[in-house]
Amino acid sequence: MAIEVAVKAAVGALNVIGDCPFTQRVLLTLEEKKVPYILHLINLSDKPCWFLGASPEGKVPVAKIDRQWVPDSDVIVRILEDKFPNPSLLTPPQFSSVGSKIGPAFGKFLRSKDPNDCSEQALLRELKALDKHLMAYGPYVAGAKVSAVDLSLAPKLYHLDIALAHFKNFHVPQNLACLSAYKKLLFARESFVKTKAAPEHVILGWEAKVNAA
Repeated sequence: MAIEVAVKAAVGALNVIGDCPFTQRVLLTLEEKKVPYILHLINLSDKPCWFLGASPEGKVPVAKIDRQWVPDSDVIVRILEDKFPNPSLLTPPQFSSVGSKIGPAFGKFLRSKDPNDCSEQALLRELKALDKHLMAYGPYVAGAKVSAVDLSLAPKLYHLDIALAHFKNFHVPQNLACLSAYKKLLFARESFVKTKAAPEHVILGWEAKVNAA
């Protein structure tokens, strides 16, 4: 039986996947495990009643697993790993938090209006730390095989590249060669190509948040 997943529809294009990185993480997990799924594209500006019944807070993603709607990408991914253990996407515990500060640092820098608040330097520190880790352990975070931590990082790095180039004219330094190779590896995976939002939808998704900052 296929897993049902309610996901954000793109702003202005309600028939395609929107820009939610947490949703993409779930879809990447399903794709890598070859689990069939059915997408429900949700207009978050006009949420249908059935969706609010499945997700009372109105948040995506939610997945219907064993006839029950489950919220939160962390929880969904954990259940999918237990229910569909092959291929395993478990990340060794010592590597599970690698890159975990990149998302918050990216968000802070993107929303920053103060060039002297060191938010750019803080993000660069996190990117350099990931590059250093990949130099020692790569090509993926836990070595030769893709794992859950990579599927969590991939959408964040994709959003980071697109949004910071557009709003901040910022590009990840080319001298972070291992990080650059890592991104190319992730973004070229069939699962990623199939589940990514179009760059223009990523920009539209972040625009309101940037303007509101």
